[in-house]
Amino acid sequence: MGPLPVHFSPLLALILSFLLAHPCSSIRPQVVERASSPEQPQPSGNTTGKPVCAGEVVCRPGVLLPVWLPLNPPLGEQAGRAIVYFACLMYIFLGVSIIADRFMASIEVITSQEKEVTITKANGETTVTTVRVWNETVSNLTLMALGSSAPEILLSLIEVIGHNFDAGVLGPSTIVGSAAFNMFVIIGICVWVIPNGESRKIKHLRVFFITAFWSIFAYIWLYLILAVISPGIVEVWEAIVTLLYFPVCVVLAWIADRRLLFYKYMHKRYRADKRHGIVVEMEGDLEPKGIDMIMDGKLSDGASCAGNSSSVSVQTGNELDQNKDEVVRILKDLKEKHPDKDLDQLIEMANYSALVHQKKSRAFYRVQATRLMIGAGNVLRKHAAEHSRRSAGQDADKATCSHICFESAQFQCTENCGSLSIGVILEGGTGQNTFYVDYCTENGSANAGADYDFTKGTLVFKPGEGRKEIKVGILDDDVFEEDEHFFVRLQNLRLEEGGGEGTGTPPQARLVEPLQATITILDDDHAGIFTFSQRVLRVSESTGTLKVTVVRNSGSRGTVSVPYRTEEGSAKAGVDYEEARGEVEFTNEQTSQVLQVRIINVAEYEKQENFFIVLEDPKWLKRGLSGKCY
Repeated sequence: MGPLPVHFSPLLALILSFLLAHPCSSIRPQVVERASSPEQPQPSGNTTGKPVCAGEVVCRPGVLLPVWLPLNPPLGEQAGRAIVYFACLMYIFLGVSIIADRFMASIEVITSQEKEVTITKANGETTVTTVRVWNETVSNLTLMALGSSAPEILLSLIEVIGHNFDAGVLGPSTIVGSAAFNMFVIIGICVWVIPNGESRKIKHLRVFFITAFWSIFAYIWLYLILAVISPGIVEVWEAIVTLLYFPVCVVLAWIADRRLLFYKYMHKRYRADKRHGIVVEMEGDLEPKGIDMIMDGKLSDGASCAGNSSSVSVQTGNELDQNKDEVVRILKDLKEKHPDKDLDQLIEMANYSALVHQKKSRAFYRVQATRLMIGAGNVLRKHAAEHSRRSAGQDADKATCSHICFESAQFQCTENCGSLSIGVILEGGTGQNTFYVDYCTENGSANAGADYDFTKGTLVFKPGEGRKEIKVGILDDDVFEEDEHFFVRLQNLRLEEGGGEGTGTPPQARLVEPLQATITILDDDHAGIFTFSQRVLRVSESTGTLKVTVVRNSGSRGTVSVPYRTEEGSAKAGVDYEEARGEVEFTNEQTSQVLQVRIINVAEYEKQENFFIVLEDPKWLKRGLSGKCY
């Protein structure tokens, strides 16, 4: 029997909360008071005048756990009953926790929904940005809070309704106690476990101030309505006002997160290192996100970005290649540490390593803790193993189904190249069928007829053929302009005899990513702008040689030499890396070059360290038509 659908989670949590109710706290508890006999003396310690029950109270049997008869067993039997009741309580507790975690996982699926936004920069380069539909602050204060507190909320509702809206001893105390535990114990542990010599910073300080204020105010307000305004009674207006405080808190936190209203006029401090081009925000992430850095919801290069800036991530074609390099680096390190492992095991370990370093939500940590507590295993390892199995399944699919795609998602050419050949490959399959696939060009910042020739047609893969080329004419001019781009798309795959994608029979071929290729036309009427392909590189000591790519944008005319040098940070030259100083030479129309730095592998444990590579002013070696380079 497979796992239950996630939309059953709230219902099952409600049912289990019914079952969890203590026998003395049933939906309609009936108590039978056995009155004391007239000759029994009253307790002498009662001087308050309030009635005191001197007899026994017999509770109605519970829904799941009945009253264990007889009622007055010996002391040893009472201890045995206590152990049995405690074991049953723990079993039900774990059951409620598992169901609540399924509910939590379904909420995380909702709040992690993303949409893609295409950003075109001033130089024509495009980046595809993924933006969360849900604001992170709003989701944490609403759905995430509901999911993490679902058992307490449902238990309180059951008790209040079952007692004709008289507060019991379990529900309200559970909610208030859980909030107090989160505020004092969990925050205290989070501060205490920070290693010596390290520090942590609050990511959204303004939001923290808002939520901290409301957390303290909630206790003050509860005290006022329960002990001062109407002692022992919660009036209707008090309940309504208390409920309205919640959307007010969420709205204020959202305003603080988005820097709306008066927040946008507040002074914001930045610390800049102009030598290295790094800007560190005094409040927020320690590492730059997006293309360069994100400040107040805008990318540093001037391209606006929708959505919450804290939830923006960019996946460009270059970054996809960088991610592949990262996977290769991880595999290399794992192979050195585990030479006896086969490739499939190393891939699974690499996937697990990548997942470990990803940002996690509070839902993940709650589910992970429950799974470890009940012996269900590590969710990250299972996800990595499942990913490896899916990858193996895709490889097995190639045995019977051909995969057609572009050789790469990114192509580059200069204006004066005349034409560009774009490779399309066919992999896998039986090699006995003929396939047809249509292609066409689409405008980006480059326009058909002005920058390139509009091209469309059909590629034919005959049996035994594995590669075809699409040729697109590139139009040249002598006017300096920013780099521009356009797209080529594959579509409408079909089989000569039928049976391709979209038919009822098993497909003989399918289109796989990348289905769209981005072609960047580099302007050759300018010497170019030289930058690193990545602002931050992370490598292990066992890497040996660090390779850093220097790219040339906005022109490629002439031969240019770019001096570079290393500069110490927390890593020291001669100890952690070998000092490097030299020049990288770009020939005419060359757009990228690689420089190398030797990393020294130290046997002893060290914390993460960093150093810098600085590009200096370019120098002409052979001048082209333009006289500028940067």
